Amino acid sequence: MSEAASRRRRRRWLVLAPVLSFTLLALGFGWFLLAVSRGAADPGRPMDGIAVLTGGAERVETGLHLLREGRAEHLLISGVHPHVTLADLARLAALEPEALGERVSLGPRATTTRGNAAEIADWARAKGIRSLLVVTAGYHMPRALLELRRRLPEVALVAHPVVPAWLRDPAAGGRARTWSLLAGEYLKFLAAWAGLPYLLGLPLDPPR
Repeated sequence: MSEAASRRRRRRWLVLAPVLSFTLLALGFGWFLLAVSRGAADPGRPMDGIAVLTGGAERVETGLHLLREGRAEHLLISGVHPHVTLADLARLAALEPEALGERVSLGPRATTTRGNAAEIADWARAKGIRSLLVVTAGYHMPRALLELRRRLPEVALVAHPVVPAWLRDPAAGGRARTWSLLAGEYLKFLAAWAGLPYLLGLPLDPPR
């Protein structure tokens, strides 16, 4: 190949590479939007356990109500502030702590999604859990499931996404805040998928 032809090929790739990268990112973002818009998977299926990843509105209340409804025997709320008690959380869900029995565990260690996954994995193995209902925000669910599958490949994971009240507003799609949140979560998901936090020793959160 002549030097001139080689230069033309390099110039062509310099033009095409950004276009291809943008196209792949846009297609991936489309998949991400479909993923975060899905409702609860297999909503009637009984599970061994429920795991709530804290960091957003209505997650804890949803998990406690799912436990109260008999969806599982055990519940872990991961990422709880060390000074928060079960009674504090039960009040949020308008439930009496006694109604929850000894089935709720509070995980105070996690401060990131990766930390949630590690905390949940330790708890699930200690309880002998083989199927787990995962409760977090819909926009956070793809990344949460990614990290949990890395830690718990032997456990069946079922998503139960929560949509915060401000995102349920029909006008949410026209707000910059919504698209900023979704774009940020998509980039965090890509970084987690590529393993960048593990390679660089980064926490990648907080949250969510």
